[in-house]
Amino acid sequence: MIKIGIIGGSGLDDPKLLENYENIDLVTPYGHPSSSITTGKLNGVDVAILARHGKKHQIMPSNVNYRANIWALKELGCTHIIATTAVGSLREDIAPGNLVFPDQFIDRTTKRAQTFYDTNKVCHIPMAEPFCAKLRAYIINVAEQQKLTYHKKGTVVTIEGPRFSTKAESHIFRSWGAHIINMSTVPEVVLAREAGLCYASIAMSTDYDCFMDTREPVTLEEVLRVMHENAEKVKSLLKELIPKIQHTECSCKEMIKTSVIG
Repeated sequence: MIKIGIIGGSGLDDPKLLENYENIDLVTPYGHPSSSITTGKLNGVDVAILARHGKKHQIMPSNVNYRANIWALKELGCTHIIATTAVGSLREDIAPGNLVFPDQFIDRTTKRAQTFYDTNKVCHIPMAEPFCAKLRAYIINVAEQQKLTYHKKGTVVTIEGPRFSTKAESHIFRSWGAHIINMSTVPEVVLAREAGLCYASIAMSTDYDCFMDTREPVTLEEVLRVMHENAEKVKSLLKELIPKIQHTECSCKEMIKTSVIG
């Protein structure tokens, strides 16, 4: 049985996406998730939607309870997670409004709990290919059918935030080969792998990061405007995507079985 967890940023925690929805409040061993979880059906498929930053976007990235969020979705029976995230572009060819389906990340966070195994046991989970290739392939296929402007792969650098980058940092990230930048992919993707869930991200480019001398630095107003426009595209993508996802054998579910010591 497939059940899809959607971790939504602003504009993508809309319960109207679902039929016969209800809100469920859970308490996990790691505390409360960021929000109540809206469960229901989307085109006949069981779906659970969680608002990463809270229903009113009141939780800053460093304070998101990532462990509780992933644990709660697993507890509700989710088999796959599609995470939406607003990102800044580090490349001229990734314009505001474009979608990116990342295949790699660079972690620049410093304050976040990154594992469920922090007492008594040690987990060395493989992360060479952090995003589920099979789930990404489904997303890419639907984006192609809908003729969206997208980039089928890319490296996302996750910073601690909540501030935006300096120009010096932006140039460093570009020199490392990063394509986009956000504040939420890590440790979410890592915890999903520990939980045995297939995880892929739909990254929505809202702005150019501050590496361009010919453009004004990014503003919150610009980010929010493009984020709203992107949200409508992603809702359309999700409606067509979710019924096409099938339960296939996948290493994402198996890696945890050989990664724990103790």
